[in-house]
Amino acid sequence: MYALVRPLLFALDPGTAHTLGMAALAPLEHLAPLRAMVRAILAPRRESLVVRTMGLTFPSPIGLAAGFDKNARRARALASLGFGHLELGTITALAQESNPSPNLFRLPLDRALVNRLGFPNEGAEVVMRRLSRRGGARRVGVPVGVSIGKSRAIGIDPLSTAIADYVTSFRAARQEADFVVVNVSSPNTKDLRALQNAELARGLLAALVRENELGRRVPLLVKIAPDLTDEALDALLSVAKDLALTGIVATNTTVSRAGLSTPATQVESIGAGGLSGPPLRARALEVVRRSRVALGNEATIFGAGGIASADDVLAFVRAGANLVQLYTGFVYGGPLVASQLARDLHGALTRQGTKCIADLVGTSLSSATLSAGRIPN
Repeated sequence: MYALVRPLLFALDPGTAHTLGMAALAPLEHLAPLRAMVRAILAPRRESLVVRTMGLTFPSPIGLAAGFDKNARRARALASLGFGHLELGTITALAQESNPSPNLFRLPLDRALVNRLGFPNEGAEVVMRRLSRRGGARRVGVPVGVSIGKSRAIGIDPLSTAIADYVTSFRAARQEADFVVVNVSSPNTKDLRALQNAELARGLLAALVRENELGRRVPLLVKIAPDLTDEALDALLSVAKDLALTGIVATNTTVSRAGLSTPATQVESIGAGGLSGPPLRARALEVVRRSRVALGNEATIFGAGGIASADDVLAFVRAGANLVQLYTGFVYGGPLVASQLARDLHGALTRQGTKCIADLVGTSLSSATLSAGRIPN
């Protein structure tokens, strides 16, 4: 069905298509009987797919990445489509509009997207109040994470201003979220990626860890970029381990344009922005591997980057991911993609005689590599 509708949607501007898609989800969001019927058909109910981590139970390892539902308008509807978790946002302390349009582009030859939206949202307090009015994360039906980022109007010099901005968002997010992800890796907010520098990251993340001790405690993770050098990545992972963060999300979008099938002239005409989809997959897998080795078995790792099939899910899990996230795969695969992937994944596990997906986490890494705590260069 979606194969018939997608050409019509792709004939529209990507932003317009997204707006229409969100509008189409409105009945599912607001009509509980309809949600129950759809969930009964699409939601995974197989023990082989259940993942238990961070003190939470995920009915499937396949979740929706941040960026799709920035303002928590369709959380209940999206969960009913078969996702095992949702990450909402990214939210910021200050409400802000998108970066100037055009700011979202499709690369169909690569099944990829480029965006330079820049965290458009209604502000942390407003967004989380909406989620609360609808019953909070407990009414969504699957674990709900909230991504927090830096407001565009706030600089990082002095760092204390950026820290205060993040703390404001964190206080709002943790009231309803099952886990919170600190986004320091989007390429679309000025100076944001500088916060991945180990020294700056330590200051920011340590402040959020301290704040987390003062109220309702939630699992706290950091989302990292695929464009870090291995040296910079290892330094950031060391900070995450020192501060005992719950885990990481690997990875955000990339500024690289290497290896694309889309003609170079078209790519150049698009300009700046973060690229997502299959061209990101190889590096995202490498970041997951390095992260698992650096952080050990106790950390929770979300893998994201070009996941479009059950084989992709298995590759990320074997590389060390506990859970995975889709965004671009959802745009190209349509509303049934999470449910279909879950069925395919269950089938693959059954064929290979694996009782539980969690048994495969990190199995492509040797025990010697894990024990050494580093990936050989």
